[in-house]
Amino acid sequence: MAFTHVLAVAPVREIGPAAAWYERLLGRAPDTTPMPGLADWHVSPDAWVQVFESPDHAGSALVNLGVDDLDRVLAELAGRGLCAGEVQPGSGRVRFAALHDPDGNRITLIENPVSGPDPA
Repeated sequence: MAFTHVLAVAPVREIGPAAAWYERLLGRAPDTTPMPGLADWHVSPDAWVQVFESPDHAGSALVNLGVDDLDRVLAELAGRGLCAGEVQPGSGRVRFAALHDPDGNRITLIENPVSGPDPA
């Protein structure tokens, strides 16, 4: 079985405020709004983050986004008024930090591998 795309979906109560928050998170307006209540961002050629109005499911998503420089990304987000929790070590050379959208969906930013010597 071969897959061509990965799509992460975050259900939200209201698309308007949620899309505005994700614009701040992702640094730009959505790439498409293919139907009412839906916005998506193409975060890489084969991966999308989609925000979908679904009040009954709002806040239940766990979205993981890989980044190349966690400290730089966190500084950029702070400049946009978004603050993540403390940077946590993962196994090996992984580091991550999480933040939550207004509906409670958890967005985790993951850096792997971190630069510098292996802490192990």
